[in-house]
Order: sequence, then structure tokens, then C-alpha cells
Amino acid sequence: MSKVAQFIRTVFDATKNSNCYGRCLKKVELISVEDGKCKAELKVDEEHLNYGGTLHGGFTSTLVDCISTYALMSHKAAVPGVSVDLHVTFLKAAFPGDVISIDARTIKAGRTLAFLEVEITKKDCGSIVARGVHTKFIGGSSS
Repeated sequence: MSKVAQFIRTVFDATKNSNCYGRCLKKVELISVEDGKCKAELKVDEEHLNYGGTLHGGFTSTLVDCISTYALMSHKAAVPGVSVDLHVTFLKAAFPGDVISIDARTIKAGRTLAFLEVEITKKDCGSIVARGVHTKFIGGSSS
């Protein structure tokens, strides 16, 4: 495992075991992270559900935000950046007991902006639960 991957895993573990908002990721398992990509898995549980009994859209959006950030941190840019735009399309419900895969990749990281894509699928059948597009500010001069 690269030093970058080890660092990201350390940050991820500290975040999900903290008292801050990141603790909502406590049941997310980081599968791999390097070269601008990050893969994670989660078994959907009651704490991840909306009132209708399916994976909550806000939690889904949090997964897109966080896992794509780890993908970006593993890219040569090596920074987490700051969100500029986050768009999530919800395609299929996920239910308690479903295991979902969250696959994020860095599409491009330029001088000031990074563009990322995320696909969340059901692990057992590959059905797409949601797709996300995330744009992050990663540097440059402030004016």
C-alpha cells in the first residue's frame, strides 16, 4: 500500500470514529484508494434509511461527497479541495441489508478545479442506485 493510501485510510478512520459529522460513515468500509480512484462498500442499515424505508438521499449525497474527496486526495493533486457543485441522480432504491459499492474517480484535476464522478451500485446485481458528479475547488489565487 502506498504512503498516500495509508494516509487517506488514517484520515478516513479518524473521521468515521470522530464526534463530527463524519461519524455517519462509521459502517462504510474503504476497499481501495489510489491513482485518483476510491472504492468503498456499505451494508445498508436502519440508520441509513429515510421514512419510506429506503436509503436516504441525503446520506447518498454524503457518500458521493466523501468518497469522491478521498479519490481526489489519492490523485496527483493530493488535496481534498472544497465543494463547488454536487449533483446526484437517484436511479433505484436500496433497502436494509443491501450491500452497496461506491466507486469514485477523478476525471480531471486542473489548476483550480477538479471534476469527479461517482457510481453507487448494488453489489449483488450491479443495479445502479445513484450517480454523482462533484466539482471541487483545489487551489489557485484568491481574488
